[in-house]
Amino acid sequence: MAVPRAVVVGGGPCGASVALSLARAGWAVTLVEAAPPGAPRPYRGEGLMPSGVAALEAMGLWPPPEGVRHRLLGGWAVVVERRPLFSVEEPLGGDRGCWLVDQESLLACLRGELEREGGARVLEGQAVRGLLWANGGERASAVERRGRVAGVVLADGRELEADLVVGCDGRDSRARRLGGLELTLEPPGEEVLWFRLAGPEVGPLEGWLGGRFLTVVGPGLSFALFQEAGGEALRLGWVAEASVERPRETAGWKEVWAGALPREAEALLGRVPLAAISGPQRFPVRVGWAPRWHRPGLLLLGDAAHPMSPVRAQGLNMALRDALVAVQTLGALAERNSGEGMDIEAIRARVDALLPLIERRRLPEIRMSRERQAEEAALGALLRQRGWLRRTLAATAPWSGWAVRQRWIQRQHRPREGLANALILSD
Repeated sequence: MAVPRAVVVGGGPCGASVALSLARAGWAVTLVEAAPPGAPRPYRGEGLMPSGVAALEAMGLWPPPEGVRHRLLGGWAVVVERRPLFSVEEPLGGDRGCWLVDQESLLACLRGELEREGGARVLEGQAVRGLLWANGGERASAVERRGRVAGVVLADGRELEADLVVGCDGRDSRARRLGGLELTLEPPGEEVLWFRLAGPEVGPLEGWLGGRFLTVVGPGLSFALFQEAGGEALRLGWVAEASVERPRETAGWKEVWAGALPREAEALLGRVPLAAISGPQRFPVRVGWAPRWHRPGLLLLGDAAHPMSPVRAQGLNMALRDALVAVQTLGALAERNSGEGMDIEAIRARVDALLPLIERRRLPEIRMSRERQAEEAALGALLRQRGWLRRTLAATAPWSGWAVRQRWIQRQHRPREGLANALILSD
């Protein structure tokens, strides 16, 4: 009696949660991560919406294990033309609330849990060089790309056979390219520049922020300012438009930020030395989708299937929900096999039949999230580019702020919660 085998390519939150959940369901799992052990990951944000919390909860990964740095977001605030427009406390409407989760400690925990599962292993510092292909049980030329994906070839030449390869290796997915699956990208647009403000002099500014996620909008600029999940520093994410000139030095950046903040915050930022500011770390925004997420023996999840804008942290949350649906759909295969006694070919046939169902179940929610992100991004661009609108909102903030706040809250439900029944297994 065969045990289903999976190779998960990519050790980010999506890949690590898929690998751990499949291992717990009785699969033999190998998680392959190209980055060497201890290598820092590029900063991608820490926002976890109620939709992402629900996915982790369903996978038995929430509340997070001890050692994972996380905190409940205090709330949201918007500043326009240096004047506070509105502020909202978390949680909204009695939901699970929005959290900030440190990805480094989360991934370390997930990989540690995976290594403790029987029949599971983690290979770090190993890129995937190629795929194994099979046609009627015989390996075929990878160039011809015919037949079924039957495993991976690592950079060191090792071959790992598998009944399913899961590509969770991000927007530049090698698994996707090797599998001959296409990616349609929207035209390049903005990029996010990440800065970090750390040190004792940052404390008063953190206190003023009060645990909120602050969005600041001014003439041709917008940025977000918030406290890290670990509470050790502030992160500043600057939305950079190609047509807007950028400062060349840290002093210039600090001056621009200060000129967009309310006067009290400007004074607090002025006490932060330049040595306490690091960055920018560039994150070009790439939005797209794979018209097809699967082929026999291969499944794409997360950014490998649908790279998303960073607006409202939808990329991380949708990737976790992809992972949950994949595990819900595939996880029980090992348990069924223990009773039915399927051989390898029967297992692979069952896997291939289930892959289209995973994509079909996920597409409605992904489309919804992309539409809401596009709406939010368009609104941000409008505010940056329309001075009369910013000035009107700022001048009337004591009255208009309440109405804008109510409208903002109404628009948050679906991006926060996801689509109803999106995580309920059905054919």
